[in-house]
Amino acid sequence: MDVKNKILDVMRQAGKPVSAGEVEKLSGLDRKEIDKAFKELKAEGAITSPVRCKWEPVK
Repeated sequence: MDVKNKILDVMRQAGKPVSAGEVEKLSGLDRKEIDKAFKELKAEGAITSPVRCKWEPVK
């Protein structure tokens, strides 16, 4: 599973908007990988930010 899919899975399992730090704790991924994937996911429109600094998958 690639990093972006793993992040999306973690976000769905959390059931609430999560920060990059929370994704790091829940997934065990490196923060640099998470930040890079967040940037790509934002550009693709796959995640949205309902609250400042928290993200969730687009439904």
